[in-house]
Amino acid sequence: MATKWTLTIDCAHPAKLAEFWALALDYTPKPPPAGFESWEEWFSHHEVPPDEWDQGAYLADPDGEGPALSFLQVPESKVVKNRLHLDVQVGGGRDTPWEVRWPRVVRAVERLTAAGATVVREYELQGRPDHVLMADPEGNEFCLV
Repeated sequence: MATKWTLTIDCAHPAKLAEFWALALDYTPKPPPAGFESWEEWFSHHEVPPDEWDQGAYLADPDGEGPALSFLQVPESKVVKNRLHLDVQVGGGRDTPWEVRWPRVVRAVERLTAAGATVVREYELQGRPDHVLMADPEGNEFCLV
């Protein structure tokens, strides 16, 4: 059995960045831990000061299959290229025929650009577009494949 894991993203605005990634991945806000009706109840129970309650945001795969995502507020901004990035397979991945996959990638680029992402570069493979390197609203790189 594989070990469960969570991807944590340091950021300036956790709720805003979580909203973007929920759209990008079709994720939903992570429900509070078992036994708690809300995150606020969980924070209170663990004596987290109220002024720290908005310093994180959490997303989950609604089907329970993918990893959870955590967004934690940090004081410093991103200053260098990511050494780790996500390949978001909005087109179905390279196993999907290009004629089906590429229009899906283009639609996702349009949708995510409207949500605050930027196109960094479009890559080609064998003379035709293959994937798009993008940056989320805080500059974290990811690819649409």
